[in-house]
Amino acid sequence: MVAMNTLFESQAPRPLADRLRPARLEEVVGQDHLLGVAGPIGRMVAQGRMASMILWGPPGAGKTTIARLLAEKTDLVFEPVSAVFAGVADLRKIFERARARRKDGLGTLLFVDEIHRFNKAQQDALLPFVEDGTVVLVGATTENPSFEVNAALTSRCQVMVLNRLSDDALDELLGRAEALQGRALPLDDDARVALTGMADGDGRFLLNITEELLALEAPEPLNRERLAEVVQRRVPVYDKADEGHYNLISALHKSVRGSDPDASLYWLARMFAAGEDPLFVARCVVRMAIEDIGMADPGALTQAIAAKDTYDFLGTPEGELAIAQAVVYCATAPKSNAAYKAFGAAMRSAKESGSLTPPKIILNAPTRMMKDMGFGAGYDYDHDAPGAFSGQNYFPDELPRERFYKPVERGFEREITKRLDYWAKLREKRGGED
Repeated sequence: MVAMNTLFESQAPRPLADRLRPARLEEVVGQDHLLGVAGPIGRMVAQGRMASMILWGPPGAGKTTIARLLAEKTDLVFEPVSAVFAGVADLRKIFERARARRKDGLGTLLFVDEIHRFNKAQQDALLPFVEDGTVVLVGATTENPSFEVNAALTSRCQVMVLNRLSDDALDELLGRAEALQGRALPLDDDARVALTGMADGDGRFLLNITEELLALEAPEPLNRERLAEVVQRRVPVYDKADEGHYNLISALHKSVRGSDPDASLYWLARMFAAGEDPLFVARCVVRMAIEDIGMADPGALTQAIAAKDTYDFLGTPEGELAIAQAVVYCATAPKSNAAYKAFGAAMRSAKESGSLTPPKIILNAPTRMMKDMGFGAGYDYDHDAPGAFSGQNYFPDELPRERFYKPVERGFEREITKRLDYWAKLREKRGGED
């Protein structure tokens, strides 16, 4: 029966991606930084040893293939499980088999696909068997292991970061597919470039679409527009709950901070194309206006708030243009985090100094007793002072005067610097007169 099943199985149709699955580590594309002679995995294989590891990378980068080939290369029995379907009971069976093999001098490579989907208890169940060498663990994840995999487990594994497949790597896969099928893709040069763009670094997706295209009986090569009709445009790899969400907002924020309006617009467009909530983006732009521009251009905050209000008023798609305008304004505005830093310094000082009371001269005295105690005595009303500046000390008596706010020599803060320097001289003069 087993032989019959094997016979019929060999005759069953197999997807192109499976038929092109690499048979040797050297055939894996796009991951030379790990698998090459100088790479960490390449060195391990050359030395005939294997350490437990977490393969972290985007979909279609070759994580499962690498794990399977590592088992073959190091003569380990390959035990694959999916964290989506497997539980602790399934792991126990694998550990029992691994223990039995170990008595016969055989090792086991346990491959856990989507290991981030195991809960804490399931991840903890792996620890003793990884520590005593019962299994060599190779976990695969598309999520940042720092957030999704227990620290106890990551401390016992090396984290290997796989690259998103480059256009050159994807083009190599296309060449292999054409060679296997014995025919060229029915695409012109522009459509071929568009196809690799649709793949978005995912080799498996590219090969699945390639298989469909090779099955077409097109009378002439497809152009970009015709390709878009035949192949539905792929949604970018982006989940508002996962790391991709935070990566793109970080890219937008840093591009604005770096005064690059073109890069800022690119990342903004990426977020909108992926379906991000425009109001979330608008809130982030408000934060940028406060944190990175501040008093260097107070108009940035006005623009950011106006963009949020405009989106509330117009909605999609017109409202996105207002957010784009605010992004361009913030990216091209002079930058200063002086107010941001000043507030942080003031907060630290407030926590360290405790519950010091304000000086009596600036306390109101609504009762006779408070007046008799000196509350408000000696207060100079600034509007009555020359230049509307009295120069009095408003810090607690027990706390030396501190300077938290240090404006930069950019934008509107240049004018603020002049005012502060002028007031400092008046304050020093008043102190000398006293």
